[in-house]
Amino acid sequence: MLTDKQEENISGIIAVYKPRGWTSFDVVAKLRGILRIKRLGHGGTLDPMAEGVLPVFVGKATKACDIIPDRKKEYSAGFKLGISTDTQDITGKILTESPADIGLENLRAAAEDFVGDIMQIPPMYSAVKVNGKKLYELAREGKEVEREPRPIRVNSIEITEYDETTREGKMYVKCEKGTYIRTVIHDIGEKLGTGGVMTTLVRTYSGGCGISDCHTLEEIQEFADSKKIGDIIIPTDKAFAEYEEVRLSKRITGLYKNGVKLRPEQTGKAPDGKLYRVYSAQNEFLGIGHFVNGEFRSRKNLFC
Repeated sequence: MLTDKQEENISGIIAVYKPRGWTSFDVVAKLRGILRIKRLGHGGTLDPMAEGVLPVFVGKATKACDIIPDRKKEYSAGFKLGISTDTQDITGKILTESPADIGLENLRAAAEDFVGDIMQIPPMYSAVKVNGKKLYELAREGKEVEREPRPIRVNSIEITEYDETTREGKMYVKCEKGTYIRTVIHDIGEKLGTGGVMTTLVRTYSGGCGISDCHTLEEIQEFADSKKIGDIIIPTDKAFAEYEEVRLSKRITGLYKNGVKLRPEQTGKAPDGKLYRVYSAQNEFLGIGHFVNGEFRSRKNLFC
């Protein structure tokens, strides 16, 4: 358990290795019990079937959850060709089966058609809302509704393993937020004429955090018990590493914290449409700032 002082001051990101079978909400609820802190929020939902990187924002850092710029996600996904299911993964009800043989080169060629800016129809078993109701709620009622295709971006698909006899393998997918990996696999299977389902899913990168940054819930419990939770806190600004930085002088820091709009020369930047990481004279990460009508102001304060 954290001391009162630690509870008051702790702020940043804990990269959790979400176990399979847990929801993202389950992980946050468990961490509340471990850390005895109410202010927690996660940076990107993972389905219960999935495991891997789940960035959890702690304390003041929770204010950053809604403005995280890092849309890049990376996954290692197991798949099986020759069947399709209602959930698009191996846990669902089998809808079709095909005995067709698929060679590695044909599989790679089909996968390439789903790289780039594409349109994807979200699966019925998803949290996407249609007419105010989540699709998975309708699916559990045995209903299927028409879904509008949505634009997504898949940066690359690499087939890392494939057994032509069992038609099972693994792929490594680099994509952006909003991409359903099981739907990518389903669509590749449809392209091949055999069907395809996801068998496993591990998220390896999200919100500026990779697998090497992660800790299991058991490890986090041990750090909390030994009052060393600070040792695994990742600074909040890591999630905003893609933004340029603005460093303020001591006097200008005080003005900025008091909500004063700054002139361009007080920031060392020319007015533009970009977002910036803002730091105090003492190297404190203050949050995200931007220019509005030629004046520099806060977009999101993270210092209070």
